[in-house]
Amino acid sequence: MSEEAKKQAVTFGNCLDEVRKSVPLVHNITNYVTVNDVANALLACGGSPIMSDEPKDVFDITTICGGLNINIGTLNERSIEAMMIAGTRARALDHVILLDPVGAGASALRTATAQNIVNTIHPDIIRGNISEIKTLALGSGTTKGVDADVADTVTEDNLDEMVSFVKAFSEKTGAVIAITGAIDLVSDDKTCFVIRNGRPEMSRITGTGCQLSSVATAYAVANPEHKVEAVAAAVCLMGLAGEIGWSRMQEGDGNSTYRNRIIDAIFNMDAKTLEEGAKYEIR
Repeated sequence: MSEEAKKQAVTFGNCLDEVRKSVPLVHNITNYVTVNDVANALLACGGSPIMSDEPKDVFDITTICGGLNINIGTLNERSIEAMMIAGTRARALDHVILLDPVGAGASALRTATAQNIVNTIHPDIIRGNISEIKTLALGSGTTKGVDADVADTVTEDNLDEMVSFVKAFSEKTGAVIAITGAIDLVSDDKTCFVIRNGRPEMSRITGTGCQLSSVATAYAVANPEHKVEAVAAAVCLMGLAGEIGWSRMQEGDGNSTYRNRIIDAIFNMDAKTLEEGAKYEIR
């Protein structure tokens, strides 16, 4: 089989199996609201987490890892410095870098920090909600706290327009772009996966997006020749875990239990379940 044919033959199940086999070590500079859940989701998917946001520490830590997940959810001057040091080191080593621009558009600091990382570190993957991605693409925008503005929703009516938008932003940045919401889009400049996995109740849990960013980083590290497929597989994995977790809820369970059931579903996911449960089309 030719190299091109091998590239085209990759499946989401292959991506999952590669993560389980290689156990990618991911450095997470993430927010302190969800750091524990991020670590547990990464362990559940088959990766290995390490957390550090100390500027004097991150150069060494990111050097030993295969990927870097930068999440700007709880910014401060020290963590911004650490992001730039780690990002510069990871870029020099050609490690996978993911940016999660949490709340870009909600404040000048968040917007400027995210744009600076895009322009100087050049992440391989940018994952956010539609409002955050529009802010980075257009230079300004609005969010509802750290959630997408209701005016910025990917719907069946505007899907063609959004697919064109995400492909254009990928071409501009050179990154795989993942927009998550009721309908998820994962795209490079040529191919867009339109994904319809997940449950609306997932939005009532703090950190599902943060968890996804760490998992997507691990998937891209483990599948370096198939980054767009790997990120799409990770998005389907998280959405499917939300569906499975919700199906196992009992009377009296709430969002805390749901969070744990999602992580358990990630832990127990196998290639066959992911392949059969993934709901997507390619445009």
